[in-house]
Amino acid sequence: MNAEIIAIGSELLLGQITNTNAQFISKQLANIGVNVYYHTVVGDNSVRLVDAVEHAKKRSDLIIFTGGLGPTKDDLTKETLAKLVGRSLVIDKEAERSIESYFQRRNRVMTENNRKQALVIEGSHILPNDQGMAPGMAFLDSGIHYLLLPGPPKEMQPMFTTYGLPYLFSNLEESTQIISRVLNFYGIGESQLETELLDLIEAQTNPTIAPLAKDGEVTIRLTVKHQSKAVGLQLLDELENLILARVGAYFYGYDDTSLTKELITMLNDQSLSVAAAESITGGLFSSEITAHPGVSSIFKGGVTCYSNDVKQSLLEVPNEVIEQFGAVSEQCAKYLAENVRSLLKADFGISFTGVAGPTKIEDKEVGTVFIAVAKLGEETISYPINLAGTREQIQSRSVKYGLYCLLKQLQKGGKKNVL
Repeated sequence: MNAEIIAIGSELLLGQITNTNAQFISKQLANIGVNVYYHTVVGDNSVRLVDAVEHAKKRSDLIIFTGGLGPTKDDLTKETLAKLVGRSLVIDKEAERSIESYFQRRNRVMTENNRKQALVIEGSHILPNDQGMAPGMAFLDSGIHYLLLPGPPKEMQPMFTTYGLPYLFSNLEESTQIISRVLNFYGIGESQLETELLDLIEAQTNPTIAPLAKDGEVTIRLTVKHQSKAVGLQLLDELENLILARVGAYFYGYDDTSLTKELITMLNDQSLSVAAAESITGGLFSSEITAHPGVSSIFKGGVTCYSNDVKQSLLEVPNEVIEQFGAVSEQCAKYLAENVRSLLKADFGISFTGVAGPTKIEDKEVGTVFIAVAKLGEETISYPINLAGTREQIQSRSVKYGLYCLLKQLQKGGKKNVL
């Protein structure tokens, strides 16, 4: 099946709510091998809905609708579709009894427009609504499967998984699975990564390779379609091995992980702790770590040493270092990392100093950043980097670089020159 999802509701077009239904349904369909090629959103207007359906019919053999099944006049989905396919609307007696019972239990008068929710398209397969009143429905017309679901996610999701998916399974000619895996990379740009993998991308068939750039990061989504899950996973493994053989130095984790999650996991696994000295980042690193619960054993604390006075008095950066090299320097960063580690009795110390903007500091350009990582008994490593962007972006990207530097030092074989 090739599917299209049509969400009905002017509130979606006005930006009042987000179309999470399409995302949910797409994920569910991918698991059973149904291709989703289009997402459409249309307002509460029957003319525009008909136009959207006519376009969908030319390119899809499964059209799934969400929304427009309620009791009010602007709920037009089933009325519009019934007219389009030349079928009548009939009362579903079980749905009608369920609606009446709902109002009786709450000792409320049921207005006549609520009975409208029990109307279904004649000849359709009914999808019960265990969380609300309006039932869903499914039917086949001229070779196209239509699936109508309510708009509220709390009603739509259980209806789709409990009743919609079994209906689709019963109508699938073959049971094909789509399996996806996301590889996360840091320290390499999208263009460089694509260059490294260009021959694999150009030759892709099944599995497919889809790079995607995020802020300072790159992800690759690998997707395979196969009737056998075991064979599909093997194909993904083989392709992943080819990719990591070329750009594995920048890889840090799978799927919906993050640099922070990976670092916390690794510190916990190795029973190690970290402390932070933050100048340019003003506490953002500490905030990023402590946004996750249960980190007290791996994060000792942080010192926001924004002024030179604090760098010198609390973290004991020698005056001659500030005078000779400046607060924004490799030398200062190393002292900060070493001394915050010692002060807070942590296994690692990390420091951030630099120029976030909007103007130069100590004749150093905006975006000049020094990060240092210190560990007891080992040489302190510094990472000079140059960042672009707004003040907030430079600060945020500095934190990400710091997370990555720590992560790479914790990993076996992590190298200093990966940035």
